[in-house]
Parts: sequence; structure tokens; C-alpha cells
Amino acid sequence: MKDFYPEGFTNEGLNLKNTVLDLNTLQDAYKSQQVLEAKAFMCDSAHNLIVNLNGVRGIIPRDEGAIGINENKVRDIALISRVGKSVCFTVKSLETDSFGKPYAILSRKNAQLLCRENFISKLTPGDIINATITHLESFGAFCDIGCGLIALLPIDSISVSRISHPRDRFSPGNNIKAVVKQIAPDGKITLSHKELLGTWEENAQKFAAGQTVSGVIRSVESYGVFVEITPNLAGLAEPKNDVFIGQKASVYIKSIIPEKMKVKLIIIDNFDSDYSPQINYFYSGNHINSWYYSTKDCFKQIYTLF
Repeated sequence: MKDFYPEGFTNEGLNLKNTVLDLNTLQDAYKSQQVLEAKAFMCDSAHNLIVNLNGVRGIIPRDEGAIGINENKVRDIALISRVGKSVCFTVKSLETDSFGKPYAILSRKNAQLLCRENFISKLTPGDIINATITHLESFGAFCDIGCGLIALLPIDSISVSRISHPRDRFSPGNNIKAVVKQIAPDGKITLSHKELLGTWEENAQKFAAGQTVSGVIRSVESYGVFVEITPNLAGLAEPKNDVFIGQKASVYIKSIIPEKMKVKLIIIDNFDSDYSPQINYFYSGNHINSWYYSTKDCFKQIYTLF
């Protein structure tokens, strides 16, 4: 299965890292229909994207800007928002203007069609792929999974540790790994992420009773405060006044109880501060069939079968 990457994710696999997009390269790419990538520096009044190809002007006409643009399934804002960012494309034709200067007509839509045919259509649930966060909504994160084609990562699939909004974990432009969770009959793909962040036991092994560590307050209840100490692990601290969701906290680890999947904490201090969680992936393969978060002796079982 040929590799395709989100726009701007990496130059590997697109043969761009050491490629100079000059006229000879564009002629070769035209013959082979190779997918290339460059930054769009302008979108004109007709919503054509303009790309600088090392001195050669590249034009992605509006109707070549994306799959579905002509059917009004994709709004023009999806093209305008690519200005200043990388776009994938194939070379549709090489032309010469009235001054004898060469320019290229490019097609982002064709790159997407190639990606869909040669990569996305071959995905199955459990496949682990690269993704780039494009924008965030309260219900989930939208991700580019190849050449600007979008899949949804629902909020409840981001991590086991609860979050109030995807921005608690991601920012637009973040490059992540994701698992294909579901493929709808119309081809729309739903992603998951929590299965790559480790089991309860794998996360708990990074900590020990008696340590004081940092975390972020995720939930405040009458019986206690849930503090996330790593993206797939939260503990319960004793109730404390004047704590708020989203604050950082230094917490003392009273005990770790594997058979109950519990981490008991005491909040030493809580304060306002920016929080950027360090995401570490525990699984490095390219496919996963099943994932069991819970410890084997715990009554509550959390798992995913793909």
C-alpha cells in the first residue's frame, strides 16, 4: 500500500525533502503523475491557489482545489485557509504565458483522488496512520489523513483520561498517530487515539507512591478532584476548595492500586498555567486488532476490539 501523508506532515514518502521543484522536475512529475507538495502563498479573487515552484508559477484552479468543490460539498474557505500552508498536487499541464515564461497548472483534487484510491480505500479498522490536526470542535478533532482528506477523531476516543474539549490535548497543526476505528459505507473514516497511549499498567509504571508530580485538574466532584498525571492516566485527589478545571496541580501520590485501577492523590498546590501534555505512544506497529486498558484483576474492563 503506497504511503500518502497529511499536507505538511513530512517530506518523506513524497520525494520532496531534497527535491528542487524546477521545470525539469515538474516535467518528470507531469509524466509520472507524482504527488508533490509546496506552500500556497496566495488565493486570488477567483479562489485559485497560487504556488511558487522555485521561480515557476503554479496555479491550482478552484475546480482543481479539492474533491467535492464543484459539487459544493467542500466550501471555498477550505481553499482560502490553505494560504501559507503546504498543499499536495499533481502537475496537470505545463504552459507558457504571452511573455514566454513557463507556468504550471496543478491539481490538488487529482492528488486527493490518487490518495483515496491508493491509500485510504485500502485502510481497515485497526490500521495505525499519520494524521494532522486541522481544526477542533467541542465534539472532536478533525484530522488530515492524507493530501487534505479529512477524518474525525471524536472527543471520547482521544484519551481514557477525560477532557472537556479537544483543545485540552491538541492544537491545530499537531502531527499525531491515530487508529482507524470505523469506516462508514460512504467511505467516511472515524479515528481513535487512546489505544496508542498505553494501558493503565503501562502508564502507572511511570509513577510510584511517595512521589510528588505535576498534573492538570480535569474534573471537580463533591467526593474529590480528578487530576490527570499523564494523558491516559488520572488519579483521584481528596476534595479541596478553590480548585478549577484546567488548572495545573502538584500532587502527592498516596498509593497506586492496580487491582482497582486507582491512583490516590493529595493536591499540594494548584495554580493557573499553560499545559501542554507530552504525548508518548506505547505502540509502534502499523496495525492493532485489540487493546485492553484495564488490569486483568480489575472488575471494570475498558477495551477496544477493531
